[in-house]
This record gives sequence, C-alpha cells and structure tokens, in this order.
Amino acid sequence: MLNIIDELLWRDAINQQTDADGLRELTESKAVSLYCGVDPTGNSMHIGHLIPFMVLRRFQLAGHRPVILIGGATGTIGDPSGRQSERSLQTLEQVQENVDALTAQMKKLFLTDNDNQVRLVNNYDWTKDMNVIDFLRDFGKNFSINTMLAKDVVASRLDSGISFTEFAYQILQSIDYLHLFQNEDVQLQVGGSDQWGNITSGLDLIRKKEGNEAKAFGLTIPLMLKADGTKFGKTAGGAIWLDPKQTTPYEFYQFWANTDDRDVVKYLKYFTFLSKEEIEALEEKVATEPHKREAQKALAEEMTRFVHSEELLEQAKRISAALFSGDIRSLTADEIEEGFKEMPTFTAGTETKNIVDWLVDLGVEPSKRQAREDITKGAISINGERVNELETEITAADAIGGKFIIVRKGKKNYSLVKLV
Repeated sequence: MLNIIDELLWRDAINQQTDADGLRELTESKAVSLYCGVDPTGNSMHIGHLIPFMVLRRFQLAGHRPVILIGGATGTIGDPSGRQSERSLQTLEQVQENVDALTAQMKKLFLTDNDNQVRLVNNYDWTKDMNVIDFLRDFGKNFSINTMLAKDVVASRLDSGISFTEFAYQILQSIDYLHLFQNEDVQLQVGGSDQWGNITSGLDLIRKKEGNEAKAFGLTIPLMLKADGTKFGKTAGGAIWLDPKQTTPYEFYQFWANTDDRDVVKYLKYFTFLSKEEIEALEEKVATEPHKREAQKALAEEMTRFVHSEELLEQAKRISAALFSGDIRSLTADEIEEGFKEMPTFTAGTETKNIVDWLVDLGVEPSKRQAREDITKGAISINGERVNELETEITAADAIGGKFIIVRKGKKNYSLVKLV
C-alpha cells in the first residue's frame, strides 16, 4: 500500500510542502491530525472548494485524523486571496446561516462510519472573546509587517489597495493553526496554492510560541486549470455548486460527463477514489476508444455518487439516457423539470389546439408554413414521439405528470412547455 504522500504525488495533488522529508517521516510513524478550512462566504461550496478537501479525505482513508474548520470568524472579514478588490462584509446573521449550511454539507460528505471521524470546528469559538489588546499583545507582536507585505496575496494587492481588515486575515488564520496545534494535536495544514502565505505564517507563529522544534507542516494543492487554460469548475452558466438546489444532480453529472479527453484522467486522479489500476485502465480507454467516453462516465458516476447519493446518480443517468434516446415518457415530471432546467421554456394553456396553431402560438415555430413543413418532414416530436399528421391535436392529456410537454425540433432542439 502506498504511503499517503506517495499516493498524493501519483495523483499530482501536491504543489508545495514546507518540509517534504519531515512530513513523510511523520505520516509513516503515526496517525496525523491535519486540517483544512473554508470560509462561509456563501451557503454552499462549489467544486473548486472541494479540491483540498478531497486530499483531506484521502488522509482519512489512510488512517489519519482530519479536522474541518468552518471560518465563522474569518468569514466575517474575508480572505484577500485571488481578489483585486475588497470583499463586501456580510452580516453576522448571514455568516451564521452560511456556517450552518456548510456544516451540514461537510457532515454529509465526510462523516463516515470510520473510527477516524472528521472533527468539525468553528474558529469563531476561540476568537469571539478576544479583545483588541489581547490580539495586539499576544499575536500582533509576532508578525513583521515587512514579512506580511512580501506575501504574494498581499503584494498583489498593494497597487489596487488593501484594507487593514483584509491585511490582518493572515494573522487570524495563523491563530487558527496555533489553536488547533495546541488543542487538537493538529500538525498539518492543507490548502490551495493561494494559501501558501497564510500557511507559512501559521507555522512561523507556532514556532515562535512553541519553539523551533515544534513539528508542524504545510502542504498545498496545485492550481487546477483546464486543458484550454481556463479555470476549472466554471461554465457559461457559472459555478458548479454542491447544493442540489443551485446545481441539480443531473447538471452536476453532465458537467463531469462532458469533461475534455485531455482533462479526464487528471480529474479521475484528483476527485475519485478509484485505484491506480482502475484509473490506468480508463486512461488506456481514452487513448484507444475515446468515442466510448468510459472515463468520463466513470468520473461522472463517482462524483455524483460521492456528492449526492446513489439514488440521485441513478436519476441523473436516467434523465441522460432518456434525452439521448428520446424516450421522454419514461421520465417523471420532477425529472423533466430537472433535465430541462436550462432549455428554452414556454407556457401554454390547457385547452385543446391543433398542433400547427399550438407551435406557432408558443413561439416554437415562426410561422404556420414553417410548422407544417417541419411536421410533414417528421422534424417535430412531442414527448419523444414523432408527429407526422397536420391534424394532430395537443390536449392537456399529453402533459407528463399533468405539467409538462416536451417538444423536439430536429435532432437536438428541445423545448419545455409548462401547462398553466
């Protein structure tokens, strides 16, 4: 069995380590407590947030003890990382709502039946009673302004400007690492590549407070870009969220299923818990039979099962299969609503109408002449069944679940019609 560090290296999941030899020795000698944090800037994580937490999960599966930090305190301030302007501060009530939502999300993803359960902590718990004098005397004195200014995340903001609030973020994150080192036996912090400066600041604080022999480490994950150079996890419609209300399981499944051949093996390594042998077999399939897209299907299945559930994975596959085959009537009204969420939507009454008039009144067809031509050619399907007769009537009984009628024009142009 691979050492956890060797596995992460094989998966190309390590960008930087503060002490590679020391961390390897530590992970081989005992079960290590480690942590990764997320700030509650919203009520759901997106798949970009998931990257370091997948590393945390791998440590858990290797027998180590993960700690997930929800930044109830740091979330009220905002990490300047990757931004060229100040964040808008959220109210404490909004931050708490987000904390509750992210906590529930983390529990669903990472609380397992394993003995090495994930521990969930909130940095608001150890900062809420700190006053400004304590902050400056106990912690501020340990930070050099010169060193803080040299951190990439701060240096990149000096031209555009940075407030003292965001400038001080790295001190708060350093306090987190010190607290977890002292109270939770945490010896490793994991984060994205943009967190390197914050992580090293935390290590400096630990050594100033605990001595140079304190065994604490940092590890960052590479910045993930797609093969075309664009940022991973973004689509034309925006971020891919873990909350099924913001990105439906079907949309989530389709995002992974549509992965570029050039990226799919990288994503299998990063995001799935498939073995080296299984991933290498899929890599061979990409090289020899790319048209079958077996690697993409495996990736979509693994990720949808992990983030949602087996049941919602099967629903996503059922919607995908029905849209591919045209067997629309096999879907429920709820599945249609999910699968056609991003497709052109029209509303119609429940009265009976001739199909030509119905298509024109909806706006699916520009004219009766065009409608008659498309029907005669067999280019119009209603709920997956081709319509050839100009005398066909559309009635409320055609609506699936009493709600929806699906019109397909040509091979791929679907429209969702809601009956009102």
